[in-house]
Amino acid sequence: MRSFFDGLEYFSKLTALSTKSEQITYEYLLGEIEVFSSRVKSRKLAFLLCENRIESILGYLACLRSGVVPLLVGSSIDDELLLNLINTYKPSYIWSNRRSDSLIKEWKTIHSNRSYRLLECIDQFEHSFHPDLALLLMTSGSTGSPLLVRVSYENLIENTRSISQSLDITQQDIPITTLPMNYTYGLSIINSHLLNGCQIVLTEDSILSKGFWDLLNSREVTTFGGVPYTYQMLKRLGFEKMNLPNITKLTQAGGKLELNLKKYFTEACADKGIQFFVMYGQTEATARMSCLPAEDAIRKAGSIGIPILNGRFHLLDDSGNVISVSNKEGELYYEGPNVSMGYANCLSDFSKEDENQGILATGDLAIRDKEGYYYIVGRKKRFIKVFGNRISLDEVENVCQKIGYSCVCTGKDDKLIIFVNRENDLKELRAKISSKIGIHQSAIMVKYIVEFPRNDSGKILYSKLQVD
Repeated sequence: MRSFFDGLEYFSKLTALSTKSEQITYEYLLGEIEVFSSRVKSRKLAFLLCENRIESILGYLACLRSGVVPLLVGSSIDDELLLNLINTYKPSYIWSNRRSDSLIKEWKTIHSNRSYRLLECIDQFEHSFHPDLALLLMTSGSTGSPLLVRVSYENLIENTRSISQSLDITQQDIPITTLPMNYTYGLSIINSHLLNGCQIVLTEDSILSKGFWDLLNSREVTTFGGVPYTYQMLKRLGFEKMNLPNITKLTQAGGKLELNLKKYFTEACADKGIQFFVMYGQTEATARMSCLPAEDAIRKAGSIGIPILNGRFHLLDDSGNVISVSNKEGELYYEGPNVSMGYANCLSDFSKEDENQGILATGDLAIRDKEGYYYIVGRKKRFIKVFGNRISLDEVENVCQKIGYSCVCTGKDDKLIIFVNRENDLKELRAKISSKIGIHQSAIMVKYIVEFPRNDSGKILYSKLQVD
């Protein structure tokens, strides 16, 4: 049950966490972890209602070091969804800064730190955990669904080490939080920098706020990561004109970046002497599975790169055969020690064995070029049939982007629906798409939407789009 977090003592005198008003060393953090750990019992379930704050990371590390299994939940989760999770999984502890008046009769406060309280359930359920189970994560976009990803201690260790090596992370790197801690990509940024004894700058501020940039400059931040939405906002802010003397490294994951944005940031970062890494991952693989090295950012633009250390990709055709030739589309499979143990949908699932056995069907369609670099071309289930023709919704989005439109696509058989956030030129776009994909305009609907619906990590919520 050991993890790399057991080695944090090595960095005792270094600064571990910074906020706008506070800086603490690893030694101080470890002291607070010990106090927290003394209040809980090993192999219990804890809900951590996360924010990018010292208290959240303290609770997370204390659980891992004491053998408590934490479920990371966004602090902004709806009360009804939170209660659904509590009723489904019956946690022994809740670590949160939210008012919990509805829980007062069944819970008691046993510890506090800054603005957070540790609540203990008076009538505890006796969970049965698999000995390897370390962590529970929400599936991407689930926001309250009881479906969880079961992450082992080995998954955490191996993925964090591989990411650290792929990005050449050292003690001199100073990241700032731009993503929710409970989101697998945001968490992996925290993990990979803790591993190396880095100072992590914590903030809940958006990159659109002045406070974010003031903190970034005052703490001499060197690196941050973002999902496609983050980079859309950065471009709006005029990233190419920004004076960022301390920034040396940027990472992008959490979805496919539009081609025009890839080109923009690749060129802008090259001009500024910043390394720009494109990565690819899924919660089911603990975090990230591949990395496009910064030196290949221009030469292999559009690629997700090559597998991280100890990971392997392969492509399968519709018959389940391995594709050995280059530039042929197939479903992308990943194999590596960071592949999670499987899902949990009820209490009994916590004791299940490793169902994935190190192999993950990603559900993404990809091709591999002659040099072994991979390119995502679509999503296996993101297809509709229009007049008997199989239409890839991801490909339609790519076509729209190439002709200058930011859009999201959905639909049902015989009806392709394209949502755009510009009111003008709807008829023109409809005609262009009809011509590009060879489908009559009668099967295409273009709708205006003020904002694309997104979750906390910036991913499109296709289920929120009005199809009818």
